[in-house]
Amino acid sequence: MAKKIIILLFLLTFPSVLYVILSTGKTHFIHLQFYGEKKLAPNVKDTIYQTIAPFKLINQDGETITNNTFDHKIYVASYFFSDCNSIVCQKITTELLRVQEKFMYISDNVKILSHTMKPEQDSVSQLKKFSTLVHSDCKMWNFVTGDKKQLADLAKDNYMLFTSKPNGKPNDSLIHNERLVLIDKEKHIRGFYDGSNIKEVNNLLDDIKVLLAEYYIIENEKKKK
Repeated sequence: MAKKIIILLFLLTFPSVLYVILSTGKTHFIHLQFYGEKKLAPNVKDTIYQTIAPFKLINQDGETITNNTFDHKIYVASYFFSDCNSIVCQKITTELLRVQEKFMYISDNVKILSHTMKPEQDSVSQLKKFSTLVHSDCKMWNFVTGDKKQLADLAKDNYMLFTSKPNGKPNDSLIHNERLVLIDKEKHIRGFYDGSNIKEVNNLLDDIKVLLAEYYIIENEKKKK
């Protein structure tokens, strides 16, 4: 009960989330956009949106991380490599730390998943060093490595981060990408954000709050039935 009260107070603390509820006698939501391919469900009435496919990766603690790790959780996906010293990389790390700070106390509901673009160099021990260096909290933020093809396929076919080379041919390599991807509890893509841009990450923070509010309200409406 105490946890529910904390979440409610959190939601009501932020003015942007108040727009989620409109005083018309019914509950309405500001729905975030869905991204990716969609198709009709077997009932030919509902639409099924693209979801993140199953994956199996290893985190900085040597633990297996799969799609199931994020069941019933919102998460922010990114791609990085530990020896990147560019200003852009530093900004993205700083902004993801801001995401961590904002939602740390509800880390059971909000996660961060950073995939290496250089699995050949970013071993488990290297990821652990990087995690410690940037002061990430392993309960909320995972850095993962694994098979390079799987990481590339996830980026192209699931997170929609890069789909082709400049010449239009399929891209099978992992390239630098500063975008952050917001994934909802059903594994749908709900937003893209430039991780090096403070204003866009502010939008990400607001969109996470909107999703939290929506799930909270839906859960309570189900209890009333």
